[in-house]
Amino acid sequence: MNTPRPTAVFDPGLQHERTALAWERTAIAAMVAGVLMARYASLSLHFVFAFIGLGQVVVGAGVLLWSAKHYDDLHGPLRAGDSPIHPTAARVVGIATIVFTGAALVFSVIIAATG
Repeated sequence: MNTPRPTAVFDPGLQHERTALAWERTAIAAMVAGVLMARYASLSLHFVFAFIGLGQVVVGAGVLLWSAKHYDDLHGPLRAGDSPIHPTAARVVGIATIVFTGAALVFSVIIAATG
């Protein structure tokens, strides 16, 4: 269900725009890191890490699409005085960041050890 867009500016500080931009930056950074890891891993024949990098790109794309949809839904909670933060999405992004960062660390150690 789409809520109508407000006619007046709710927050002169543009909190909902800053929140949406933060999600978009996070998603784009995850996708870029995934592409770099997949490309480098495929060049050095570490295909498992290449697939992990591609998985990171897919997760980042999902977060980007979700943030675009969620942007319009931010106005309702702000008008009601609630927080626009989505706790489940924050947890998913946090866990995915830890998993993919750990995979990148393992990949870096393997590359450094094999010379």
